[in-house]
Amino acid sequence: MAAPAELTRMKLHRITVIQGYSCAKDYTFFYTNGKLERCTTSQEAQYGEALIPRGSLIYLKPDGSLWGVGLVHSMLIHDVQCDGGGFLGPSEGSSTGFFPSGKLRVCYLAKNQVVQGVPCAHQGILASLKGPDSGVYFHEDGRLRSCLLAEDFGNQKKHTIWKPGVSKQ
Repeated sequence: MAAPAELTRMKLHRITVIQGYSCAKDYTFFYTNGKLERCTTSQEAQYGEALIPRGSLIYLKPDGSLWGVGLVHSMLIHDVQCDGGGFLGPSEGSSTGFFPSGKLRVCYLAKNQVVQGVPCAHQGILASLKGPDSGVYFHEDGRLRSCLLAEDFGNQKKHTIWKPGVSKQ
C-alpha cells in the first residue's frame, strides 16, 4: 500500500532513534515537515500511563506528539485490558489513543470488562465500522466517558453506548 501524498515512506536499515523514539528496521513514515508520523518501536518505551511494548506501531501528530499506538499484544493500561495485535500485526489491530499528557484517551477492550463499575463490551475496532463504536473512552482525569455496554445496565440496553447521566443505577 502506498503512503498518502502528504507522507513520505522510508525503509530504515538499522534501529534509529527519531524524535526520542527508537524505531525498528522497518518502514517509517514522515510528514512533509520532516517529523515522524509512525514507526515500529525497537524497544519498550514509556509514554504516560503505558509502557509501550517493543514491536508496537506508534502514531504521532504533525507537531510530534503521540496520539496513538497499535499495540503488538494486549496489555493492561489504566486498569483496563486494551486489545493489541492483529492477524497481520499491530497495524491491523485496534488502536489505543492517548491525550498529549500521556493519559489514556481510548482503547478497545481485549475482553468484556467492568470498567469503573460499568460492564463494557469487547468487540474490536472492525465491529465499530458496522455499528456503534465499541471503544472505551476516558476523560483526561481518568474518569470513564463512554463505552459500549456488554449487558443491560441501569436503564440502558446491551450494545448501546453508556455515558454518565444517561444510565442511572
